[in-house]
Amino acid sequence: MSFLVRSLAVLVLIVCSLAPTLPAQADEKSAVQVVSGISYELVDRWDVDRLNRILTVDGPKFLGISVAFTPARNAVRLYRITYSSVIPERGNKPTTATGLLAIPDTGTTSFPMVSYQHGTVYGKEQVPSFPDQSPETQLALAQFAGQGYVVIGADYFGMGRSTEPEGYLVKGSHQQATYDMLMASRAVLDHLKISTPKLFLGGWSQGGFVTMALLEKLENSGVPVAAAATASAGVDIFAGMSGFLDFPRKNDAAWMPIVFILSSFSFENYYGAAGLARSLINDDYYDLSRRIYERQSADVTQMPADLHKLIRAEYFDPQFFAASTFGRLLLDKANAYRWIIKSPVRNYYGQADEIISVGLGQLAMNYQRSIGSGNTKVEAISTGDTDHRGTFGTALPLWKTWFDGL
Repeated sequence: MSFLVRSLAVLVLIVCSLAPTLPAQADEKSAVQVVSGISYELVDRWDVDRLNRILTVDGPKFLGISVAFTPARNAVRLYRITYSSVIPERGNKPTTATGLLAIPDTGTTSFPMVSYQHGTVYGKEQVPSFPDQSPETQLALAQFAGQGYVVIGADYFGMGRSTEPEGYLVKGSHQQATYDMLMASRAVLDHLKISTPKLFLGGWSQGGFVTMALLEKLENSGVPVAAAATASAGVDIFAGMSGFLDFPRKNDAAWMPIVFILSSFSFENYYGAAGLARSLINDDYYDLSRRIYERQSADVTQMPADLHKLIRAEYFDPQFFAASTFGRLLLDKANAYRWIIKSPVRNYYGQADEIISVGLGQLAMNYQRSIGSGNTKVEAISTGDTDHRGTFGTALPLWKTWFDGL
């Protein structure tokens, strides 16, 4: 996630014709309508060399560490899906969202599926359906789609080609966007005569929170999930933000203020909390913060690293924070671990993560095991002395090894 203000990958795209096993209309770059409200278009085809270059060159540069990824063995076809959804926080207002569908180019018609939930990004198009701009999506594609998994990824409301304001950490909207992306992907795959009998979930950072939220919705809806894995998942956003305000650590990320910025404006827009962002953010930085949230022209280097400069002084009083509109919304709506989890879950966390503390990384497991004799479905696993990106890079091949075994 520390690529927020500096990552903008520029890669050479290689476009090839479709395999004969796919319908002829998918050869077109124009959108193919599947059913009302669901269409797809071919974005690109990445060959094995490109996927392996991501794993051996581009990925380690982005992560800051060397990782022993499993080499890709097949090319991948990339499609952008456009689908209809609704916004729960706005009375189920209809909306249109986008996401990525990646299909292994192997000539076979049955694959396991991974739904990958992306982390916090600054750019509106640094999301799955614009994979050339999303280094984390590239890694997920190279590691999973390049090894015979179908990979899907929602862009979330307000991102990609969505015309909504961003719904950052708005749980219900995250659940709806990812759930409807899964349903839309299955409709496209049915159209292409491809089956995906097993579903796995994975996500990093913000995407870890979204992964757990999606798991909750899928379990409540009776949709089977073979396993879910996260890296640096903040499953309780109030606890995470309270830590930065009330119990700061020496290694806290200098870009953490952007999380307060994006969430406060998102909550104001989606929960109808007029004036919330202005009540939280000091006047000197309000206009800059609003431009950052709205993806307008803004010098993000002017964003202060010191939360005391950005956030009004009263929010550093724990009682005030908890009683504020922002705090109450966080407490009530921004958690993703307080139900009886039925699917196998592994939450990977890093000992030197500048965003997610060790305690927060272990929280879902500890909560589940505190229930009576203990629900052991959730495991918290350390990736060692890794920072935020290093935790993701270390965890990703471990996810795959675990998923392969299931």
